[in-house]
Amino acid sequence: MSEAEQVPAAGTTSVRRSRDVPLLVERARTGDPRAVARLITLVENGDALLPEIAAALAPYAGQAQVVGLTGSPGVGKSTTTNELVRALRARGHRVGVLAVDPSSPFTGGAILGDRVRMQDHATDPGVYIRSMSSRGHLGGLAAATPQAVRVLEGAGCDVVLVETVGVGQAEVEVASLADTTLVLLAPGMGDAIQAVKAGILEIADVFVVNKADRDGVDATVRDIQGMIALGERGPGQWRPQVVRSVAARGEGIDDIAAAIDKHRGWLVEHGELRRRQETRAAAEIEAIALGALRARIGSLRDGTELATLATKVAEGATDPYTAADTLLAQLAR
Repeated sequence: MSEAEQVPAAGTTSVRRSRDVPLLVERARTGDPRAVARLITLVENGDALLPEIAAALAPYAGQAQVVGLTGSPGVGKSTTTNELVRALRARGHRVGVLAVDPSSPFTGGAILGDRVRMQDHATDPGVYIRSMSSRGHLGGLAAATPQAVRVLEGAGCDVVLVETVGVGQAEVEVASLADTTLVLLAPGMGDAIQAVKAGILEIADVFVVNKADRDGVDATVRDIQGMIALGERGPGQWRPQVVRSVAARGEGIDDIAAAIDKHRGWLVEHGELRRRQETRAAAEIEAIALGALRARIGSLRDGTELATLATKVAEGATDPYTAADTLLAQLAR
């Protein structure tokens, strides 16, 4: 449920500006949308409480099924997400949605319009929808998305849907975050050559050909199936499914859910789910470590070490690789 639409019950303690992490996590576990919103806000802002939040949420890691939805602008990601939420709620699942919107390179602002498209679920206490600005982060997600997923896992969501910004051929970061990645396409978005290009089409566990009531849908499905047939797969390896849908009319959503279930079963049966979770954890650790290193390097700009090394490189007294080794040695000390 949108935190903006919640009114705290009489006698409850407001968590809107709370910095009490145990209280926030406890409230989030009970489904309090304000507590969830506060935790995600702290995560997005890179607050000093972030390590404490991560430690408090650690016991709940890996308990939610994470499904990524990606594709070019206009293929119907938000509509498909909205209908998937409906199908998952019919099964009794508690659902979290992280919808990433592009931010302006000039003002840094974002419309965050995905929540507007999902107003059908705004009053459902079993659904939490959060729009996130990409804040200039490349790859189709926001930098804080992985930690926001952990917040929703901690809040007891059974399924977390992560909708990327409208992406091109190279924005594949969602595949490192999701257990199952849906790549949405639509007829008329490109020719057969597009279907065999490396990049976004290679990350799909399930292809969803949306707007299947349009002309050319058979050719689009045929192109995708032809691309899949070209791939080399060993015995037991997953073969991406191809599903047709008309999300605006709710058609094909059950088929999408069935394909997600089938992939989930394969992940568990072959131990791939644990491998993907460990890969995701490794990427998070690396990102956090690199962020800390960048912060420490940035702090050197206020001193003389980096400036001295830059002067030496500019004068030809040393090379940038040697200077970088010197800088790393100084950071280690």
